Amino acid sequence: MKRFAFLLAPFALAFTSTAAMASLEAQSRTDQGEARKEMQAGNVLSLREIERRVLPQMRGSEYLGPAYDATARAYRLKFIKDGRVTYVDVDARTGRIINRSN
Repeated sequence: MKRFAFLLAPFALAFTSTAAMASLEAQSRTDQGEARKEMQAGNVLSLREIERRVLPQMRGSEYLGPAYDATARAYRLKFIKDGRVTYVDVDARTGRIINRSN
């Protein structure tokens, strides 16, 4: 019986990982939709406007992309330079940088 459980463990792990990834993707889609609704309502700036303000401050870094947090109404922009990742958190309502982490 222990051998059978041992053989099933990788499948259980794969199923759990797949379920977690699906949950993250669903959350990402929900946040993207929320960002779109908030922008159309005039509550937050567009991603393009946020990028227009922040990217010039990150010269020399490669821009990897954004993520939106609907709860915080903030964008997190991800950059890499010399192998180091930097996250820049931006208030989506004002475009002001609220945090920068390495």
